[in-house]
Amino acid sequence: MVSKKTPIIVGVLTLALAIILLRRGKSGDTTFRLARDSDFVQLPDVVLPGMVSAWVLLIVCAVMAGLSVLAYTRTRPTPAWVLAVFAFAWMAGFLCWAAIGGRLSVVSLFASAIALAVPLVFGALGGVLGERAGVVNIAIEGQLLFGAFAAAITASTTGSPWAGLIAAMVAGALIALVLGLFAITYYVDQVIVGVVLNVLVVGLTNFFFRQVLTPNAASLNSPDRLSVIPIPVLGDIPLIGPVLFRQTPLVYLLYGIVALVAFALYRTRWGLRVRAVGEHPMAADTVGIKVNRTRYRTILLAGAIAGLGGAYFSLVSVSGFNREMTGGAGYIALAAVIFGKWDPIRATLAALLFGFASNLQGVLKVLGSPVPSEFMLMLPYVVTIFAVAGLVGRSRPPAADGIPYRKE
Repeated sequence: MVSKKTPIIVGVLTLALAIILLRRGKSGDTTFRLARDSDFVQLPDVVLPGMVSAWVLLIVCAVMAGLSVLAYTRTRPTPAWVLAVFAFAWMAGFLCWAAIGGRLSVVSLFASAIALAVPLVFGALGGVLGERAGVVNIAIEGQLLFGAFAAAITASTTGSPWAGLIAAMVAGALIALVLGLFAITYYVDQVIVGVVLNVLVVGLTNFFFRQVLTPNAASLNSPDRLSVIPIPVLGDIPLIGPVLFRQTPLVYLLYGIVALVAFALYRTRWGLRVRAVGEHPMAADTVGIKVNRTRYRTILLAGAIAGLGGAYFSLVSVSGFNREMTGGAGYIALAAVIFGKWDPIRATLAALLFGFASNLQGVLKVLGSPVPSEFMLMLPYVVTIFAVAGLVGRSRPPAADGIPYRKE
């Protein structure tokens, strides 16, 4: 049965944009900057009449909404290209209205969105691997936070942010090990264990921050940040280069890990075993696969990857650790896992969407947008709710996800 949530959400968003344009209409042009002053190739600015462009794009949204309704009446899911066109038209129309009278840097918008999505992508990959192996990884938030904590201390004491990255991986794997101990070995409810671990990590890091890091900030909480390293030639490609190839080494590492996880999960014997123990552990056991051992190894890898995402907060975003600095990113990463239907590439794209929403609130604030500040603060979470509740459609997690395996 085809879900009617998608056409409803698409219709509601179209109506919301129409109400915004009707009630808060204003005159003026919107300027989109396609290059920075330092770019090797200078693309000309694109100047559009703000309200006219917004209304044209609204019509496109309405057409896509109609196609979504038509697909539902024919008991077919909304085509992916319809959703893609709708998302682009809606966002472009909203930006045409919100940035009237200002200059919006497209390069900065997307480059910063990728940077902000780094911890979400790492966390989402950790969630995908864990759940593909049959372990619900609610502890992503704890792995991110503990990874940020370990990265700050290690990088400060050694003077090397690279050592901080390794420490973040170890910290994330340690949280995953505790999760596995209770969830795999002792059959404790995995959701409860994950929530408890998140609370425990928050308490521990707050305590050590107050008692250890704050009195010794100069020696224990002053790491060197990972700086931006442009890739020659690729970084000079117009528009794409500054967005993708003028980033920190952590972003380049992310590109490789996403590709490696996607390849390993679907193209290797290891990936086949991981998916087997997540779908039908008893059948996997009968062919000689060590189910619990495979789950342990997979969640340790997942925890290490999530820990890398935590290093972003203390080695890239700011220089040092602060209390609860992840700000719920682990839960958004978990939503990206569901929105991405437990697929590493789709989960990565979902995390990029949430990163874009997080960056957009800051961009709108700088532009002096008429959007209320309270709405801008909750924008990433609103996008998360709409995406998971309305656009994800029918999705099925791995059959044995969250179910401990007891060998007969």
